[in-house]
Amino acid sequence: MMMRRRRPLARAAMVGGTAAVVGHHMAAKSQQEAAQNQQIEELQQQQYAQQAPPPPAPAAPAGGTDDIASKLTQLKSLMDQGVLSPEEFEQAKQKLLSS
Repeated sequence: MMMRRRRPLARAAMVGGTAAVVGHHMAAKSQQEAAQNQQIEELQQQQYAQQAPPPPAPAAPAGGTDDIASKLTQLKSLMDQGVLSPEEFEQAKQKLLSS
């Protein structure tokens, strides 16, 4: 009795073709994920830029219409917001009180 030969080339072609399709699918999915990650990063950078505190306002001249108490209140609010460090607050307060 004669044995039938299996078709190894056909089987190899099927396995190879399937592997190629899966590989292409995975590459496309990887590119899609990279694009999504880039979009997320851009959105995070935009949100960070919007949340960044404004630069500190220049000190008003001593001859302004505001009194010392309101200027001290402004300095304290800037320190509370994190715009001024405690050392900078003390320096500005001393400068304001000495003028």
